[in-house]
Amino acid sequence: TVLAAIDVRKDVDGLSTLNLGSLAKPGDSPLAVPCTPAGCMELLRRSGIDVAGKECVVLGRSGIVGMPMALLLLEANATVTMCHSHTQDIASVCKRADIVVAAVGKPRFVKGDWLKLGCVVLDVGINRVEDTTRKSGYRLVGDVDFESARGKASLITPVPGGVGPMTIAMLLHNTVCLANAAS
Repeated sequence: TVLAAIDVRKDVDGLSTLNLGSLAKPGDSPLAVPCTPAGCMELLRRSGIDVAGKECVVLGRSGIVGMPMALLLLEANATVTMCHSHTQDIASVCKRADIVVAAVGKPRFVKGDWLKLGCVVLDVGINRVEDTTRKSGYRLVGDVDFESARGKASLITPVPGGVGPMTIAMLLHNTVCLANAAS
């Protein structure tokens, strides 16, 4: 694969087998952390959210977001439940969560009535939906139905403009860290 051909010392995305393996191994540190999950953790930190002891639900188990997000939350002492396409009654699982991270790639998948009052919602999804009022013919929405969720959540990231800019910031952070390590 292309990813396997990239020197781990230049893996600014943090997605190499070595970086993901180091993330999964307690006491080990990856050279770079996957950007989107790292951005989510930074958003939580800067919002004053201590995840230790919190019930966290990660929707989606991809190697790019879901799996590393779950590992970072575990490392921060959260209690983590990972949901995927075979999870039974996802709505009930979400209702227990203090923190919900949605990364399933389905527009407006998570509904407000799935959420516990006061929870924190990180919407990682970015989906195109038809919008004939726009010149482009579409608009971007997340994996969370923002309108129904914002009344339940104490904090919620918008799409666009929430997690995406943090992903870019973490990519730049990883680039600088790897460049410093190389010199």
